[in-house]
Amino acid sequence: MGTVKKFICIVKVGDKSFLRYHVSDLLKFTKYLDNSHQEWRWYNVYGYEGEYKGQQVASYTKNKRPIQKHILL
Repeated sequence: MGTVKKFICIVKVGDKSFLRYHVSDLLKFTKYLDNSHQEWRWYNVYGYEGEYKGQQVASYTKNKRPIQKHILL
């Protein structure tokens, strides 16, 4: 088990748009999406470094939000 602290997030905004971000705090990132991209639908989270690099480690929606800033695996 470990903690993934740096992420790449792929965000679905509206019907056709996708955005990519480098993220270190999922709670602040979700708040940023709420303020800057109100039409965001979901985002997938991928490990940025270590053994989880490039692997999807989580997925969130407007209704299923992160409860911690990092992901414990």
